[in-house]
Amino acid sequence: MRSVELAIYADALAGEAASLAARAERARSRLRLAAIEKRARSELSEITVARLDALGLFGALDERATRAELRELEGALDALEELQAWVESELAEASAA
Repeated sequence: MRSVELAIYADALAGEAASLAARAERARSRLRLAAIEKRARSELSEITVARLDALGLFGALDERATRAELRELEGALDALEELQAWVESELAEASAA
């Protein structure tokens, strides 16, 4: 393989990794917000909670699905990092040759 092709592939993988990392962080953020909302629901009056629900200010996050999505994203990132390490190794070999 040529160094240029490997470098282009490495760049593409880096872009994909950044995208997956951003998606994972958004999922983590949604889970943190859900935890805040859950705590607020338990500490605010029922009337206030009902009003906030009616206004759509309390989201109805499916925590199980979001946690599953996060696990999937983290697994994909792990696999992608392994591929990136391999490509970097191949790139180093090609550059040394």
